[in-house]
Amino acid sequence: MLSSASSLFAGAAMLLAALALPAAAQDIRGLEACTAEKQMERRTGCLQANVEFLQQALAKLARETNAKLAAVQTEIAALKEALAKLDGELAQMRAKAAPASKK
Repeated sequence: MLSSASSLFAGAAMLLAALALPAAAQDIRGLEACTAEKQMERRTGCLQANVEFLQQALAKLARETNAKLAAVQTEIAALKEALAKLDGELAQMRAKAAPASKK
């Protein structure tokens, strides 16, 4: 099972991979191009807003990924249970077939 930190890292890696594509900052909805600001205070505020936006996007992505992971783990557990049941039924059928073939 992945820890929260590793799933957060995976989400960050996916987000960074998306950001690594050749695109201007304005191509990402909600992200502002801070280089246009001339005043340092406004530029700093703009960058802080971008950081907040990215942190929120990353947190949302981590929540969604964890929810998908939990759903998949539940499905895997159900499939393992079904497989164990089928293995048991197969063993019973083989046990019944073995005495019949010896006659």
